[in-house]
Amino acid sequence: MIPLRDDVPTRITPFVTVTFIVACSAIFLWQISLGQRGFQAAVVSLGVIPATLFGYESLPPELHLVPPAMTVFTSMFLHGSIMHLLGNMLYLWIFGNNIEDAMGHVRFVVFYLVCGVAAALVQAFPDPDSTVPMIGASGAISGVLGAYLLLYPRAHVLVLIPLGFFSRLVHLPAMLVLGLWFVLQLVSSALAPAGEGGVAFGAHIGGFIAGMALIPFFKYRRVRLFAR
Repeated sequence: MIPLRDDVPTRITPFVTVTFIVACSAIFLWQISLGQRGFQAAVVSLGVIPATLFGYESLPPELHLVPPAMTVFTSMFLHGSIMHLLGNMLYLWIFGNNIEDAMGHVRFVVFYLVCGVAAALVQAFPDPDSTVPMIGASGAISGVLGAYLLLYPRAHVLVLIPLGFFSRLVHLPAMLVLGLWFVLQLVSSALAPAGEGGVAFGAHIGGFIAGMALIPFFKYRRVRLFAR
């Protein structure tokens, strides 16, 4: 299912959400401007590598651009391909504006970054000596999805369902769309080969749970959970 829009109106201009989208897009353009070798070097230098994060390995001096602890932040703004970027930014655009509206601009920045850090750590802890870099905004965006599920489970999301050569547009409850998404992450994480590169399903799960756990503390008091 490909979400296209929801039916929850916002009362503010979500300029933090837009800023994150612009920043990720601009950084991806910078990545591809480096050429293939430079692109890979940026991923290794600024992505989260568990072995360097936990001190088991160290990068060559020419790739040591930031302290390993800072990569939990820099990795959120890097992407591995145009489809990786577009998919993440689509989800952020659809669901991020409502979460920003529910907690305000400043708290949304903190919430987004904390969810991203939690996602990176959940992915890294089970395999602390892994040398596979992890990049992408999906961990932080998963936190946004977890928060959205608790705030607006009854909202309707317009989704595109590809059916071979055909496709269908349907409105589905957010609890169904996001619930199925989370179940897919759990199943995919269980089936994914250990120690190999690919989609960081553990980060998606960790970010989602972090978003659900944090939203009661970040939202405005007037905003209720499980809104109709």
